[in-house]
Amino acid sequence: MRWLLLIGTLLSLVLSFTRHSGGAMGLWLLLAIVGAFATTLAFAQARISASSRMETLSEYDLQRLREGKTPFRH
Repeated sequence: MRWLLLIGTLLSLVLSFTRHSGGAMGLWLLLAIVGAFATTLAFAQARISASSRMETLSEYDLQRLREGKTPFRH
């Protein structure tokens, strides 16, 4: 989905510079700005979810980590 947002943002940016009327150029430029914001958030969300833990550890596993041992699930 984030790649489609990036392609759509780039397409709207190209279309904003190829329009001859001010209204069409402003509309495509507005869509490019909104698309750039959405694309940035989509890539940030993908990066955050790739490096986060999928599930939380139990109290026993946390205690083992505090003692310097590895948890049982890993």
